[in-house]
Amino acid sequence: MPTYTPSLLPTGDAGEAFAHSRDRTPVRRHSRFAGRCEAVFWRSTNRQEVRQIVLAARKYELAGKRAGERNGPLGGVAIEILDLMANLVHFRSGRLDPSIEYLMGKLKRSRDAIVRALKALRTHGFLDWLRRYVPTGNQSGPQVQQTSNAYRMSLPRKALQLLGRLAGVAPAPDDFSHAQAARRAALDAHQASLTPEELPLFVVEDDELAASLARLGKAMSLRKERESAERTESQAKFLV
Repeated sequence: MPTYTPSLLPTGDAGEAFAHSRDRTPVRRHSRFAGRCEAVFWRSTNRQEVRQIVLAARKYELAGKRAGERNGPLGGVAIEILDLMANLVHFRSGRLDPSIEYLMGKLKRSRDAIVRALKALRTHGFLDWLRRYVPTGNQSGPQVQQTSNAYRMSLPRKALQLLGRLAGVAPAPDDFSHAQAARRAALDAHQASLTPEELPLFVVEDDELAASLARLGKAMSLRKERESAERTESQAKFLV
C-alpha cells in the first residue's frame, strides 16, 4: 500500500478538499458497490442444500467440542445464525443480505456475539461475505455509507464428511482455499476498475484518511476536467 505524505499534498482546490479530513466516511476496507458485485458471488441453491449445510454445521460443532467446554469451534450463536440464514436465502438468486441489526433483533443477541459468530462461520468455511457500500446522495459530507454484507452459505469438505449417508446427492463441496483465491481475484479486478475518488475508500483501512484521500481524488479529477475544457476552448479560439 502506498504511503501518503500530507506535506506533499497539493494546495488550491485539492488542498481545500483535504482540509475536510475530519468528515468521517464510514466505509470499511474492501467494501464494494452494492448492486454491482453480487452477480458473481451469489449462486442459486435449494432447500435441501441449505438444510444440509445447517445439519453439517451442527455435527461439526458437536464433533469439535472438547470435554468440559460449553461450545465447539463454531458456538451456539453461529448455529442460530446459520439456521436463520437458511430461511432467509432466496433459492433462485442466492440473495442473502441481512444486516447485523436484523440478526441481533431476530436472535436477541448482542452485536459482539453476532460478529464473533459470523467470524467463526467464515473461518471454518460455512459462510462467506462481501462488504458493500451505497451512495448517500448527500451534496456535502460523506458521499457513501456502509450497508449490509452480501452473504453466501457453503458446505466445507470436512463438514460434509460428518454427514455420512445423510449427504445423499448433495452438490460437490466447496474447496475453501479455492473460494478464497477466487474472492481475492474478484476484489483485485474490482480495485483495478475504481476511479481515483473511489480507490482510497477501498484500500485504505483508516476511515478518516480514506475520506480525505477520496475528496482529494475528486478535487484532482475536477481540476483535470476544467483544464481539459480550457485547452479545448483555447484551441477552438485559435482555429477561428
